[in-house]
Amino acid sequence: MKLDLVMKKIVERNIGEVISFPDRPDFGPNMTPREIFAEGSFGGTYWRPIFSSVISQSLSNQHLEFQDWWGGIDDTLLTSENYDKRANRFGVSCGTSLDMWENKGWINEQDPYGWVQWYCRFFKGRRSPDDDRQIRRWKAFAGEKGRFRNQLINLVISRETSHDDESVSPVIRQSLQHWAYRLNFEDFEKAALDKWKSEIC
Repeated sequence: MKLDLVMKKIVERNIGEVISFPDRPDFGPNMTPREIFAEGSFGGTYWRPIFSSVISQSLSNQHLEFQDWWGGIDDTLLTSENYDKRANRFGVSCGTSLDMWENKGWINEQDPYGWVQWYCRFFKGRRSPDDDRQIRRWKAFAGEKGRFRNQLINLVISRETSHDDESVSPVIRQSLQHWAYRLNFEDFEKAALDKWKSEIC
């Protein structure tokens, strides 16, 4: 994918609009990498200096690979060494440690910071043998049948409120943001209708 097309995707859109990748129609996040961080994610610590046990190397300034994306975003939302839930869009703590991800075998050597680093590189145009695995992980978490996306939808339905009522599970909402997804009206309405149809059949 050409860089000018990538930049057009970043600028000319609203959060919640599905991002289409012609070569991977099965992958439909609705937040760009810039939006993930501009909105406030990972307590501001995602791009902090780390020691990667996967590649046995100390890493820092890895976010500079995408420096054109971060204009106007404070470093406290990118490279803080101490987690601050106040930096998160929904003001809550969520997620697990890099050590746990490494111990579970979820980190691939090519992207030692994890899924979002993979997503940044995929969004920028890189394609790799790890794409299928990472897209499967996204689907399981935030895709149409994803566990956390549907947990949030069911909670909204049970409370008889709107899809964007942020009082409904800010932890799940924050977690979904870390996977480049925000529940939108269209996805909510479709899921609610499907649920209603299944209950009357």
